[in-house]
Amino acid sequence: MRKLRLFITLFVILTISLFATKISIFHINDTHGHAWAFSEYHNPNIGGFAVIASIIDEERAKNPNVLFLHAGDINTGVPESDLLNALPDIFALNRMKLDAVAVGNHEFDKSRDVLMYQMSIAKFPFLSANIYKDGKPFFTPYIIKNVGGIKVAIFGLTTEETAILEPLFSKDLEFKNAVEVAKQLVPELRKKADIVIALTHLGMGQAYEGNYTTSEELAKEVNGIDIIIDGHSHTKLNEAKVINNTILIQAWEWGKIVGKLDLDVENGKIKEWSWTPIPVNLKIYKGKDENGNSMYEFVEKEYKPAEYVKVPLDYFAKIGSKKLDTVIGETKVLLDGERKHVRSGDTNLGHLITDAMMWKTGADIAFQNGGGIRASIKPGKITIRNILTVLPFGNTVYVMKMKGSEVIKVLEYAAKLPEGKGAWLHVGGLTFKSENGKVTEVMVNGKPLEMDKVYTVVTNNYMASGGDGYSMLAENKASGYDTGFVLADVVVEYIQKGLNSLIEKYDDTPRYIRK
Repeated sequence: MRKLRLFITLFVILTISLFATKISIFHINDTHGHAWAFSEYHNPNIGGFAVIASIIDEERAKNPNVLFLHAGDINTGVPESDLLNALPDIFALNRMKLDAVAVGNHEFDKSRDVLMYQMSIAKFPFLSANIYKDGKPFFTPYIIKNVGGIKVAIFGLTTEETAILEPLFSKDLEFKNAVEVAKQLVPELRKKADIVIALTHLGMGQAYEGNYTTSEELAKEVNGIDIIIDGHSHTKLNEAKVINNTILIQAWEWGKIVGKLDLDVENGKIKEWSWTPIPVNLKIYKGKDENGNSMYEFVEKEYKPAEYVKVPLDYFAKIGSKKLDTVIGETKVLLDGERKHVRSGDTNLGHLITDAMMWKTGADIAFQNGGGIRASIKPGKITIRNILTVLPFGNTVYVMKMKGSEVIKVLEYAAKLPEGKGAWLHVGGLTFKSENGKVTEVMVNGKPLEMDKVYTVVTNNYMASGGDGYSMLAENKASGYDTGFVLADVVVEYIQKGLNSLIEKYDDTPRYIRK
């Protein structure tokens, strides 16, 4: 009897292997200019598109049925990429045969002509089914690929929060509710394809103030989606989620891992699947040996970079490197721009940035959003590269006049924000306290805020246009002007002239106290 059962089991496995189509889907998201390998903490050589190419090529050599997808936010984060409008990233992704990218909110960091240029040089489509202009989809809503005889539909969705996060260059667009768009589109795609994939830049598990769809909500509310490949929230998963029979996956950030979803498809349906987050040369720090040398161990195995991607990226890295490596000063202390810190509290780097804006303009008060601070500066020499890594968006400095009664509205909005939001407020020139979401005290240069007094307020042009939900600043925008000073340049000048190129310590006393 046991032999019979074993025979039947082996027969079933053999039958599936003979008649099932094996498809491997590789995916990345939120790469933010990290086309090159980079260092982080005790990991000296993480990621890089050239290494990701090797990982994918290894599978392509065994199985031609491979898809490679990017769930959005190619742009913004590494100076070599930012200076060239992500040309290095797109050039490399072309060579890696990327099949499609979801439109992320950071694809709107620069003017529309930059985005149109990026789309023109890309050999892959930018997908979004819920971004409309003049009543029509502005991007390609979906594509259908024939993968080993299996029709695979891939449609894109972009977070509705883009209208709030990136108002400067998206104000002419309509960001429709992702769930409602998917409910209309998925039944149509089910008639055209065997497998339906949502390539989304929505984010997982985020507590938003507002009706912004998460990928979990999409899976729960919309039937018929086989797979959701997500981005936006930089979520690190150890295993795939399954919601409403939908496989939900995301690949952390910056190309630190590449997700691999293996499918066995029989008669147009997924019979078996498995998902693996593959570390991209990510190492575990194991301490030091008896000679004081740092010891590392690869999580899985070390991959060599693909030369056909590495060589052109090395060339791009040389362009402008002389300027980027110019030393402008030195810091004896860590200037803290850690993502979780600048989105939940004060840091000395946040203080330095707001102080620089006031120093340059003579303003009474400064406002800076935590999401605009993208990195820390370690003790040692400070280069232009460091500053552009901290402030990669190219924002300019905006000055306006505001009554105290208008300033308090900014603080009241900030007091209601949950920790972790990019809208988290960093201030200069004032301190304030809140309790249970209500502002209880505001001091401007040591004196109580006066409601009828007019103050000079400086911020960045992103916030001045209502970015991150600061609509009350946009309402006062007409009272001021854009100085044209690039914020990163202002910080460079402040370090060189205001601080005499040396930072021995910097104020980290909380300017905002929340209870």
